[in-house]
Amino acid sequence: MDILVVGGGGREHAIIRKLKESPRCGALHCAPGNGGIACDAQCHDVAATDIEGMVALARQLRVGLVFVAPDDPLVAGMVDALEAAGIPAFGPRKNAAILEGSKVFSKHLMRQYGIPTAEYEVFDQPEKALACIKAKNRYPAVIKADGLALGKGVLLCDNYEEACQAVKSLMEDKVFGASGSRVVVEEFLTGPEVSVLAFTDGRTVKPMVSSQDHKRAFDGNAGPNTGGMGTVSPNPFYGEREAAWCMQHIFQPTVDAMAKEGRPFQGCLYFGLMLTPEGPRVIEYNCRFGDPETQVVLPRLKTDLLDILEAIREERLDRQPVEWRDEACACVVMASGGYPGAYQKGLPIEGLDDGGQTGRDGITVFHAGTQKEEGRFLTSGGRVLGVTATAATLEKALDAAYDAVGDIRFENAHYRRDIGRAE
Repeated sequence: MDILVVGGGGREHAIIRKLKESPRCGALHCAPGNGGIACDAQCHDVAATDIEGMVALARQLRVGLVFVAPDDPLVAGMVDALEAAGIPAFGPRKNAAILEGSKVFSKHLMRQYGIPTAEYEVFDQPEKALACIKAKNRYPAVIKADGLALGKGVLLCDNYEEACQAVKSLMEDKVFGASGSRVVVEEFLTGPEVSVLAFTDGRTVKPMVSSQDHKRAFDGNAGPNTGGMGTVSPNPFYGEREAAWCMQHIFQPTVDAMAKEGRPFQGCLYFGLMLTPEGPRVIEYNCRFGDPETQVVLPRLKTDLLDILEAIREERLDRQPVEWRDEACACVVMASGGYPGAYQKGLPIEGLDDGGQTGRDGITVFHAGTQKEEGRFLTSGGRVLGVTATAATLEKALDAAYDAVGDIRFENAHYRRDIGRAE
């Protein structure tokens, strides 16, 4: 089967590398892809958000499946458009992708169906949002843009002045466009964070192995939020007891609720959880594989990914085995200096071979923001590489990942030195 993967980051590279392992996988295509992905798939210059262009490309390539990986095209209805054109696609339809596309929708759904989450209120007027924050006088205050915001739409405010600035930037300055027209103000929860991705065909839910993301830019969980500076799997705080409780109270109830709402969710459903002193709570849903969680979860998958994708599309996930390797996995993100703010592009990357790898056993370099010109890899994004190691234990995986990071160099490269070890 020839397959087209939509997207161009580290997540897409991890998906392509896993699909490539399938004996039934034919030609692999990616749009738009990046310099490293081009070593594993044929890349095409079509934007991930160009629905008409992607349908045309899929027709031209005559692929048997289109894997829509990023949030923007899913929320915009790319799967609906592909299926309407008779092209099989993996990912939720637009009416189900709203689970990530609207924080207001997801919070209301959880409240209606009794799925544990933080207390919240919704506002479409800045003055009312600030009046609520001032009256509660509890900090940090959590302010979330309703719509998609490149993973940066959650603002933690330590005082009223910061809250004023956050509300102004979201609702008045429109730093994320229409996504900030409504905001959710919710209680601040404490505890370890857990990411659990789950396969679901709209009825059956099969959670993947757990992971832990590191969102803050600097060591010690300091600095601004990013798209993720590194991940480990398994999550050291999430055991069998927590998994069983979440399956009963969060995972299955969410899928059941979406079905009852006439929005059956088929694809990968991401549960962002916090293990509070009162028990697990949902922080957020994503309607797709997480980035960089995918980079540590998929390397641990034993079952043929293509078999799972087909079982989901055919609504027979209950009869499809999903098996995992016991090894641990760690990913350290090497980012451009200045990320998540302004950063320089086009810097040469040293230490990679022609295939974009280090040559070390047990190490895979997933490319997130690279391009290849005249045989050299150059930086082209904020997050540049996800240096990933698989080993018998998490400690060994982390040591191996950091050893491999030491092999790679580019000007102003920035990475956290405490992935998997932050307090």
